[in-house]
Amino acid sequence: MMAAVAQFSFVPSAETRELAGDLQDLFADLAATLPSDQRVYSGECQPALDVLETQTSVEVIVDVAGVPAEALRILFRGETLLIAGEKAPGPLTADPTFHLVEREFGRFARAVRLTGAFDVARAQASLSSGELTIVLPRLVERRGTSHVIAITSGADRRP
Repeated sequence: MMAAVAQFSFVPSAETRELAGDLQDLFADLAATLPSDQRVYSGECQPALDVLETQTSVEVIVDVAGVPAEALRILFRGETLLIAGEKAPGPLTADPTFHLVEREFGRFARAVRLTGAFDVARAQASLSSGELTIVLPRLVERRGTSHVIAITSGADRRP
């Protein structure tokens, strides 16, 4: 039986303080570790994401074209998956003339609330062709499963 999976834009209100602190820590870590050419000092973007559910896992796929793995952070707390990063524009030539600008650059954070039990220790994230794929394996649901319990007599018990 699959559990319901819901997506919220940005931070779910019930966990705002905890997740806001986590988000601040993730951005501070990015600021401390990213080289200056991968840093973004202004702007925000909101990469699109998909959440899909299988019998064995939940997968979150995020469009992060142009974002290197070192500019991404992923955190799972409670029932919320938090993805944060920075998308920096590429190097510019001197005095460029833009005719159309549609791509977004800047910091981003996406939060997805997931219900169910997950084996977070076995979670995996991979970055390929501009897509960040996070796979959260489900824990086997044991509630509702019947188990036979053997009965021993008083003579069979050991002290």
